[in-house]
This record gives sequence, structure tokens and C-alpha cells, in this order.
Amino acid sequence: METDVTTEHDDSDMRLTEQVVASFAGTPDARLRTLMQSLVRHMHAFVRETELTEEEWMSAIRFLTETGKMCDEVVRQEFILLSDTLGVSMLVDAINHRFSTGATDTTVFGPFYIKGMPERAYGENMAYTPGVPAVVHGQVRGTDGIPIANAVLDVWQTAENGMYSGQDAAQPLGNLRGRYRTDAEGRYAITTILPVSYPIPTDGPVGRMLDATGRHPWRPAHLHFMIDAPGHRRLVTHLFDQDDKYLESDAVFGVKPSLLVCYRERTAGDDLARRFNLNGPYREANYDFVLDRS
Repeated sequence: METDVTTEHDDSDMRLTEQVVASFAGTPDARLRTLMQSLVRHMHAFVRETELTEEEWMSAIRFLTETGKMCDEVVRQEFILLSDTLGVSMLVDAINHRFSTGATDTTVFGPFYIKGMPERAYGENMAYTPGVPAVVHGQVRGTDGIPIANAVLDVWQTAENGMYSGQDAAQPLGNLRGRYRTDAEGRYAITTILPVSYPIPTDGPVGRMLDATGRHPWRPAHLHFMIDAPGHRRLVTHLFDQDDKYLESDAVFGVKPSLLVCYRERTAGDDLARRFNLNGPYREANYDFVLDRS
């Protein structure tokens, strides 16, 4: 009687998978047990489905090793960049931020946040490098419509060269970064420069992955926000320039229609310009943030 070699190998493959899954059965933490067993099942299924070669397996090991070597403690996080470009960051964001109706949408955190940036006064200019002057202002409210006083808005963006401070040694570390607070009526105001679209770093493994798969590295112009207020859930989000050409093809899939803003052209010497000491024409964007209750 002839033996079906393919069936025999399939059975052996499945026995291996179940053996590895079973090895985690005694994991004391139930959630960790679930994660590890599911990870094994999905990884083994991927290997079987694609019939991964030994050369491909080794290439993947090298890729992950190089990704780790590109990370540091302060600025560069290549693994977050990899997660972003594979859409994993946005999927995790969607699962973990199912806010109440009316709360501002979240989006990816990104790999270039730096803690401990300067405390800024209402309307203070956080730009130390040149660009088109801009004022971004509005109000922070709860889902009940009540303004939130003393909410902290941690803000960061790139310079005109498309690089963040910390990433670019030529910029002062606090450039285009700052921590603003809302006033007694929940209002905030930020003086900055007009955000620009920019490519994510392509000098590492993630860049090589994008190049090999024919994808571009560009992100649409945006301003990062992380907003905290007592009794409310932290909000991590962006404001995107509604006129940017990369909105439909963001390299990290972070754009949501509710987060688009218009940077209106304003003339020199008007009331807003005088209030924030702006000389010459500038841009203005207005956006109200709504925080969900804790």
C-alpha cells in the first residue's frame, strides 16, 4: 500500500504546531498564555501557507535584527515604524480606542515623540526654524460639551525640511515641540509654522521594505497631539492639512476624515496677528477637541 507523503507531512506539521501550543499551556498569566498560543498558531499557519524557504526565513531574521539595531532610547524606533507601515499600529489603535460618540478620533502615536519638552504659554511660538507662520487654536471639551480647563496638549511636528528635532541634529531639541495648557474656558492656541508632508525614514530596514514592494514613504502634512485632562481618557491624534496630496496614500494609514483641517490664508496686521505678534501674512486653523470620559 502506497503512503500519501503529502498527507503524512501535513499531519506532522500540525502535530508540531500543537506541540508548541501545548508547551505554553502552563503559563500562569492567562492573557499571556492566550497571546503566545495564538501567536504560534498564526505564525505556523503563515509558514505553511507560503511554504517559507530556509533562505527566506534567514532573510526575515536578518531583517528583524537590523530593525532592532536601528532603534534607540530617545528618537528612533524602527519597530514602531515597521508596525506603522504594516497597518498594525492603526489596527491596535482602532481596537483600543472605541470612544463614545462625539469624541475626537485617535490615530497613530508615531516614532518621534520626545518626553519633557518645554512648557509653553498660551499662543507661544514653538518654531525656532523658518516656515510659513501659522496659528492653530480652538477649544478642548468633554463629550458632555463642557469646556475642560488646564488640559495639557503635548504637540510636535517636523520642520520645513521634513525632519523632527532629535532626528535632525541641526535643530534645537525643543524646536516645534511644546506642552500647552487650556485656559479657564478650555481654549488653546499654538503659534507654529505650516506643517509639510514628509517621507518617513528610509535609511533602515523599513525603507528597504517599502522600496522592494513599490510603496512610497510619504506622510501627509500633520501636527501631532497628545492631550491629557483629569477624569478623561488620553487622546493621541493628528490634525492633517486637508489640501495635502498624500491624504489617500499615507504610508502609515493614519488619516481619518474627521481630523482634516483647513489652513486659511490671513492677511498681515489683523486682530489675531497682533495678538500673537505675527508680522506679515500667515495661516490659521481652528479645531475643537472632544475628550471621552475615563
